Amino acid sequence: MTHEEVLDQLEDGTVRSANPTEDGNWEANIEVKEAILEAFKNGVNAQFEGVYDGFVDKHNLPPRFFTPEDGVRLVPGGSSVRRGAYVAPGVIIMPPAYVNVGAYVDEGSMVDSHALVGSCAQIGKNVHLSAGVQIGGVLEPVGMNPVIIEDDCFIGAGAVIVEGILVRKRAVIAPGVTLSKSIPVYDAVKEEVRERGAEIPEGAVVIPGTRPMNSDWAKENGLSMACPIIVKYRDENSDASLELEDALR
Repeated sequence: MTHEEVLDQLEDGTVRSANPTEDGNWEANIEVKEAILEAFKNGVNAQFEGVYDGFVDKHNLPPRFFTPEDGVRLVPGGSSVRRGAYVAPGVIIMPPAYVNVGAYVDEGSMVDSHALVGSCAQIGKNVHLSAGVQIGGVLEPVGMNPVIIEDDCFIGAGAVIVEGILVRKRAVIAPGVTLSKSIPVYDAVKEEVRERGAEIPEGAVVIPGTRPMNSDWAKENGLSMACPIIVKYRDENSDASLELEDALR
């Protein structure tokens, strides 16, 4: 299969750059990611015309266009969805936002202003990516999973999720939280430290916190490091406060 065929299948959602497995985990689709890299290799810089006049990018990875029949609401104001990205019916994209090649955004999700969905990132159903959210892409190495946000998650304003972190269903990531493989997650409910790079469990509510640094010099100067803290798991009250308004769709 050519890389153009793979890009077509990514756009219509028949293939994905990462797939859920039978045991509930996720697995990178190496062949798809290799095809995306092949597209970059074979692309040449070209100047686009029309709406995108003055912009230059690989000739084979132009921005996507949508029609009302696609069921996607791409609000005017500087957003772009790149070739090879899937955007399901019912998705809203507020300006300016960017969805990169290989990404998958499922039904009913919102990509708010100044949000990024990186290359190959997987966004589930009814996910809210608030303003300024950065969902990192993982295109290389090809065997590494991208960032995955499962169904019904709420990602607060300015949150940064990178390096292939997996956020399980119904989790809530508060504004300003940073999740990466270099930062341990502290679960104040179960009173345990989740290993660096561990997934965020289903229904967890994660807020930004700090932890003290242990060196004598750091203690003398009162230094601390940022860390994410699980402060609760979702209940009826948190569900009600995060309910998505159907009228907006």
